[in-house]
Amino acid sequence: MILYSFRRCPYAMRARLALRYSGCAVEIREVSLKAKPAEMLALSPKGTVPVLSVQGQVLEESLEIMRWALAQHDPQDWLLRADAAAAEQAETLIARNDSTFKLQLNHYKYAERYPAHSREAYRALAEDILGDLDARLAQRDYLLAEHPSLADAALLPFIRQFAGVEPAWFAQAPYPHLRRWLQGWLDSTLFTAIMAR
Repeated sequence: MILYSFRRCPYAMRARLALRYSGCAVEIREVSLKAKPAEMLALSPKGTVPVLSVQGQVLEESLEIMRWALAQHDPQDWLLRADAAAAEQAETLIARNDSTFKLQLNHYKYAERYPAHSREAYRALAEDILGDLDARLAQRDYLLAEHPSLADAALLPFIRQFAGVEPAWFAQAPYPHLRRWLQGWLDSTLFTAIMAR
């Protein structure tokens, strides 16, 4: 089992989280985005990470890799099989993250590329989502249950990236529960393991 990855890519990060959590024995091959390996491009001509090659099967999307890993072993019920309504909410949160929030994050992080508005204006556009997540986390330690779920792991790398754009602002922003949640993940042995060089 081989995962083609890039350490700082949020999509690759969440794939590594699920693979590590589920105990899948995977060889991680760090990819240089400027010199993508021919063997990866042969498996996945689109040339983006993550790419998982397992038993003749090629998985090219991070969520697909996460769900595959959790189908192998999911000891804490990240898929929320015991709560269909929460599982449906997880899909909604992930879809919003991967569309609306990802676009807002790109504009915020790379504001100089989008001169129509200031970085502050782009940041403000994302605050509805940050506020919603913070409100959810005011009720419990994780987004949808008393334990981590697919949604927590899928959103984590993007919230981490958002927090890193202006760390001083994020440290005093009115989202204490989101900060606690993020820090808990960053301090976890699971996250530390998947970020090891």
